[in-house]
Amino acid sequence: MSLCFSSNLITLHSPKHQNLFINFSSEPSQCFKLFRISSTTPSTKSFKPIKFSNQRFKLYASLTQSQAVEATQSSFRDKSPKDVNVLVVGSTGYIGKFVVKELVRRGFNVVAIARERSGIRGKNDKDETLAQLRGANVCFSDVTNLNTFEESLKNLGFSFDVVVSCLASRSGGVKDSWKIDYEATRNSLVAGKKFGASHFVLLSAICVQKPLLEFQRAKLKFEAELMKEAEEGGFTYSIVRPTAFFKSLGGQVELVKDGKPYVMFGDGKLCACKPISEPDLASFIVDCVMSEDKINRVLPIGGPGKALTPLEQGEMLFKLLGKEPKFLKVPIGIMDFAIGVLDFLVKVFPSLEDAAEFGKIGRYYAAESMLILDPETGEYSDEKTPSYGNDTLEEFFARVLREGMAGQELGEQTIF
Repeated sequence: MSLCFSSNLITLHSPKHQNLFINFSSEPSQCFKLFRISSTTPSTKSFKPIKFSNQRFKLYASLTQSQAVEATQSSFRDKSPKDVNVLVVGSTGYIGKFVVKELVRRGFNVVAIARERSGIRGKNDKDETLAQLRGANVCFSDVTNLNTFEESLKNLGFSFDVVVSCLASRSGGVKDSWKIDYEATRNSLVAGKKFGASHFVLLSAICVQKPLLEFQRAKLKFEAELMKEAEEGGFTYSIVRPTAFFKSLGGQVELVKDGKPYVMFGDGKLCACKPISEPDLASFIVDCVMSEDKINRVLPIGGPGKALTPLEQGEMLFKLLGKEPKFLKVPIGIMDFAIGVLDFLVKVFPSLEDAAEFGKIGRYYAAESMLILDPETGEYSDEKTPSYGNDTLEEFFARVLREGMAGQELGEQTIF
């Protein structure tokens, strides 16, 4: 369902082609009136009023903003999910789609923020976005512009309890990282608090524990500000730092299936990870909405089983195919040389800044493990990295061998 704003009237477009109009009243005792108008396809079903925590919205209409915030903070964890309003930003992203689906499945009232053109390079139009986010109320807005975003939320006419941010730079480029991983995410915090939210669930990344890249620094800067908000009282957070995603490890499956070698750096043991599936990660993130044991905590999380090196991932893939392992081992020094060249060229051609950053991203993930970094030993620890969920990488590889990777794109650059 989408929301289009015009003065004090909101038009909602349902995935089932039903149009709804919300007309806001100036009467303080009434939050809004909701009408259903004719569908594009005839229906014999009788009219039924649409329910969206109406009594709660009336309550907020009669409160000042500070009173509304206080009421939200003191009460939402005691409520049923159907009475909890969750604002999701980054809803059309790689993980965001799964988070929205899980929130809807558990019965929360979900408002998903989306751009009018979403997906990689804006390939999805509004109808495709509505189909992806079925069950949620979709608000088309721009989270990178605080004024526009706040105006969109204001036009909704009700308050939120929780903000869930799945925002992440699609490219990992320098400017894009700061624009999305810091500025847009901060906008969602500012706007969310303004409209009543008292809890913020942040999808971050485990790699920020060793920040060598711009997107990592941008994420850490926001994390620090989020923690400061909690220190001032009346506000809580949950910061989720996942390890590698399944799909980010599936890029070579179809190549190996076609007879190509499995490519890895060094001996294939330079790094390791405990990959987690998208549904399992989404489930963990949604757990953070209501669980008191996850309040004001940084939560690293991986999938089930032991950590896997690239060598072990390749061996697993060849075993599923029933083929003899065939590896192409690339010296890590090749990447170091390329990065050195790019860093030199950036001084002459600043426009190559992102190309140099992409090289550093590739180098980072070729050598650094996506596991807990033990500050005492400086080593990555499989044992200290928590596990969650049931989906395994082997099951994912088997599914990709059957069905392919179509429609499973991560973004312009694969940075996990």
